Amino acid sequence: MNFENTLAFAQSLDQADPLRELRQDFLFPQQNGNPFIYLCGNSLGLQPKAAREVLNEQLINWENLAVEGWFEGETPWMFYHKELKKLMAPLVGASAAEVCPMNTLTVNLHLLMVSFYKPTTNRYKIIMEAGAFPSDQYAIESQVRFHGYDPSTAIIEVAPREGEYTLRTKDITNAIAENGNDIALVLFGGVNYFTGQWFDMEVITKAGHEAGAVVGFDLAHAAGNVPLKLHDWDVDFACWCSYKYQNSGPGGISGIFVHEKHFSDTKMNRFAGWWGYQEEQRFKMEKGFVPESGADGWQVSCTQVMPMALYYAALQSFEKAGFMVPLREKSKRLTAYLFFIVNEVNKAIGEEQYKIITPITEADRGAQVSIIAKQKGKEVFQELVANNVLGDWREPNVIRLSPVPLYNSFEDVFTMGALLLDISKRIL
Repeated sequence: MNFENTLAFAQSLDQADPLRELRQDFLFPQQNGNPFIYLCGNSLGLQPKAAREVLNEQLINWENLAVEGWFEGETPWMFYHKELKKLMAPLVGASAAEVCPMNTLTVNLHLLMVSFYKPTTNRYKIIMEAGAFPSDQYAIESQVRFHGYDPSTAIIEVAPREGEYTLRTKDITNAIAENGNDIALVLFGGVNYFTGQWFDMEVITKAGHEAGAVVGFDLAHAAGNVPLKLHDWDVDFACWCSYKYQNSGPGGISGIFVHEKHFSDTKMNRFAGWWGYQEEQRFKMEKGFVPESGADGWQVSCTQVMPMALYYAALQSFEKAGFMVPLREKSKRLTAYLFFIVNEVNKAIGEEQYKIITPITEADRGAQVSIIAKQKGKEVFQELVANNVLGDWREPNVIRLSPVPLYNSFEDVFTMGALLLDISKRIL
């Protein structure tokens, strides 16, 4: 598409957008009586208007039913997670049996590594991306130490080549192949939090399996952002938070995926709890853990009803949109328009003040665009916020902007660009 840097053109794209009405389903923060142009859904998604109603339903159930709410009412808490599973599965390309909402992201990462990181004398190393989100680094490092290995030798980090910001798929697969005899686990992010690069998860999974390793992903920045096919790609396990692109609220409940090929493995290690016990026999209170079938068998603690209610409200928006295919189509256009607008600002300034480090190829990125501000980046960012454009700042000089297809518009992107140009002319 040939883009234009005009308000009329941006508005024409919005008018032709079949998903434009979804924007009305969300609440935008206000400043000085005006709503923000919110481009920070990669960090925390907006509140769905349905959240208050759905949460209030459960508060009323608690009020009226108390302990009987576990088995009474329209949505008994004992089985509430099953309603979410049906809506979670299409977002990650899985069956409902392969997913489960529970805990928070890093807790789930640890629980899954108990099952899927099985080091031996010969195979004990983990391959991961250099520059992964710190929580992943800490979790992996601590798991390695728990098993008695030294992180400096047991963890292999794949870094971008000198002078580059993103990883080449070939460099990832080469690292896997070169260390194949030593690798127990390949554990990558789906989308890198800093650059917005979407890794080729299918190719990475295949390479890991060919090397004899287990393959898992942290999908914090991928789930709800890009279309995933975890089952078809033969991914062993994955986990994600739901409060970014999936809009479940701050600290919202996490989700896990376990491929069905692992369901029959009765010798698999796992940390067990009562809620993961076989559902039909759970209240017999017997010794000897017998896991519930599917991903539900990885549950440890009981259903977090209120966080699940917020997640359920958020997932309804995806169902209304038709899940990921139509959202991805809009996302590609929105992000391409953001690329165009930022480059238009550079042209007007007469230099590349704003260098985009997110991959230009659509297949290698999601909704996030990461921009290096060469001069006065923090001041530029603060001016954007002061003028009701809310993105995300990452040290030392990166502004992250994420046009989310559920609630962002092409006019949002145009207006941000016009403001960015005005700020740049004033302070640079």
